[in-house]
Amino acid sequence: MSETNGPPMTAEDREQTSALQNRAQEAAGGIGEKAQEAAGTAQEKLREQLDQRSTKAAGTVAGTAEDLRSVGEELRKRGKDAPAKIADQAAEQTDRLGIYLRESDMDKMLADAEEFGRRQPLAFLAGGLVVGVAAARFLKASSHGRYRSRIASEGPTRELSATATPAVPVTGR
Repeated sequence: MSETNGPPMTAEDREQTSALQNRAQEAAGGIGEKAQEAAGTAQEKLREQLDQRSTKAAGTVAGTAEDLRSVGEELRKRGKDAPAKIADQAAEQTDRLGIYLRESDMDKMLADAEEFGRRQPLAFLAGGLVVGVAAARFLKASSHGRYRSRIASEGPTRELSATATPAVPVTGR
């Protein structure tokens, strides 16, 4: 490309330009490496969080399975075998879920979710819809409490009503 504006570049100018380009490329490479390190760290933290939460959920699910077994035993004592059998089946399924949560890592859970989504796309979409609606309801329900605590922490100056009119001085002319 020829330069039509300004004087032609000297050999020294070309060397300086080349050196600047090399430095810029090195800096870009360093930034890319830092970004990859940060992404790796974030992914590792996410894995740890998921493992901790799934282990905690497994404990909760195991407790629920025990409760279902107790319900089944109580129903059997009362002579209600059919509902007791349903409670036992629910306890068995809940137990299996607890074992899965305790023994699976993030990669296995994601692979299983992908496989289920491929096998049962409508059920997967319906599940996503249910989870989304539940999350929206949770956020909406919890937003009222967050709003009140924020207002309380900001003090009485923020509690002006929308209908309040500011005092405007009247000047006579």
